[in-house]
Amino acid sequence: MNPQQNIVAAIDIGTTKIVAIIGKKDDTGKIDIMGYGKARSTGVKRGVVLNIEQTVNAIREAVTQAQEQAGLTITDAYVGIAGQHIRSSRNRGYINRDSYDEEISREDVDALINDMRKYPIEVGEEIIHVLPQNFIVDNETGVKNPAGMFGKRLEANFHIVIGQTTAANNIKKCVNRAGINVKQLVLEPLASSQAVLSEDEKEMGVALVDIGGGTTDVAVFYDGIIRHTAVIPFGGNIVTQDIKQGCNILERYAEQVKVKFGSALADQAQENKVVSIPGLNGRLPKEISFKNLANIIQSRMVEIIEQVYFEIDASGMMQHLGAGIVLTGGGALLKNLSQLVAFKTGMDVRLGLPSQNIKSDVLGDANQTIYSTGVGLMMIGLDEGENCCGAKKQKPEPKAAIKKEPKVEVKEVVKEEKPEPVEEKQKPKKIGGLFDKLGDFFEVKDEPLK
Repeated sequence: MNPQQNIVAAIDIGTTKIVAIIGKKDDTGKIDIMGYGKARSTGVKRGVVLNIEQTVNAIREAVTQAQEQAGLTITDAYVGIAGQHIRSSRNRGYINRDSYDEEISREDVDALINDMRKYPIEVGEEIIHVLPQNFIVDNETGVKNPAGMFGKRLEANFHIVIGQTTAANNIKKCVNRAGINVKQLVLEPLASSQAVLSEDEKEMGVALVDIGGGTTDVAVFYDGIIRHTAVIPFGGNIVTQDIKQGCNILERYAEQVKVKFGSALADQAQENKVVSIPGLNGRLPKEISFKNLANIIQSRMVEIIEQVYFEIDASGMMQHLGAGIVLTGGGALLKNLSQLVAFKTGMDVRLGLPSQNIKSDVLGDANQTIYSTGVGLMMIGLDEGENCCGAKKQKPEPKAAIKKEPKVEVKEVVKEEKPEPVEEKQKPKKIGGLFDKLGDFFEVKDEPLK
């Protein structure tokens, strides 16, 4: 057996970052990450590629880091897709088989799924996923796997994910120009759910909320079946923009202030603490109070949570989510966000990390919510049983110089509360004093009354 079999590569193309991960599955079923790389994304906005050249360069940078760490070259990769152009639909299809006496085969199931790819869609769109929810065999409902059963009529309810053809083609073009073939485009919330959700949670009912830089992805599961998917065109970047405009500071300062000192609950922020932002060109530093910063963040996060709640309600599964909500993605790391989501939705909330499914000696800081989509893409590829890697490198290429962002020296300042000065009590003036002064100007004579 070739030792390089079942080695899979995944590329997560996000609004703020592009991540490449190479891994394999060990004998115990755990995911072993062999190498990963990350590059800053500047050509993508809200999940849609707007600058081909910048995106290609970022993909190359991330892939090069992952290949050097793993000691392998990749030829194919599973790639994530998201964006506000994504929509979903439900449909039902069926096929009639020739005989009752023959078992339903996997080919029959595939034929039914492929037939659903003829589902009518708008001009300029393409079907990304056809996801069977449940099967019906000769009016016998609730069948999860019909293969091996006897029956003549095979039906199924489907969840169909649809996206714009141009957006999908631009992603494929960027990956291809980076020298990699796209094995499959995968909806990002589906990939994230593979990495952070357990089978028990999917069975009990759960909503995955992946808060990225440009979008917030939602996937709702119940009874082990995908029930609803949605992509909300708001993410962590819009919070950064609000801080930038509200506090009148540079965007890179706003991002670091949000990550280091931000809170999603204004009531928990301390009023006597401020963040000091360096002044421009010799100007005095600007101070932003923790309280004002939290108010800005909370206002925007409430809007995103309301959109998430709307999508969960639209799924019709609101009363079935016994496992509540699982938060993942870079935006989920915001302080006190879980408490805010729990307060606004009334559901149980937890933070979803990919650590339950992965192990690695080179993991480093990859065990974070920001890598959930990349790990999930890799897991989908491993389930497909495909190999995405070529031969080992004989001579590793020199590492490309990575441009480092200038360090933002923002610091926390605690202002001491000084006691208010006590005013000295003034001695009360005599009322008669006024008349005494008037006596200096007027001569008053005592005359007998007539």
